[in-house]
Amino acid sequence: MLRRSEKLLLAIEAVLDVALHGGGTPVSSRAVAERQNTARRYLEPAFQGLVKAGILAGVRGSDGGYVLARERRRITLADIAGAVGAGRLDEGIEPASSPLGQKVVTPLAAELADGWENLLRGVTLEDLYQRARATQKPAAKARGGDDSQPPGNADFVI
Repeated sequence: MLRRSEKLLLAIEAVLDVALHGGGTPVSSRAVAERQNTARRYLEPAFQGLVKAGILAGVRGSDGGYVLARERRRITLADIAGAVGAGRLDEGIEPASSPLGQKVVTPLAAELADGWENLLRGVTLEDLYQRARATQKPAAKARGGDDSQPPGNADFVI
């Protein structure tokens, strides 16, 4: 079973993969799993949550898969976290039993969780897409060929 943080990172990478490789055409969960080097069984629950949250849309059929349901700039990491049930960092932590824990450590955990929430709300899929594109090399260029392939369809090579 995946931890909340693993589920979140897997889901962020999956949505970013769809954004990078989709270009408006469906991206199969099999292709995403292969590029992420992970089992599809870990991705499917994330995809279901992302579709239910309106982040991705499922396309049925032999050429089916997933496409972005919203513009990249309208999808935050907080949206993705909510879709896969990642929850707050301090969720499920037992209250401290000592005065020191109650007065210092527990409030610190809440501050860290609030900071994490603010970070997730402040970063969009567009931000990550631009970061990825800045480090991306078209596959043909990486092999020494021409880079005539459309930028959205290039393999992600670092």
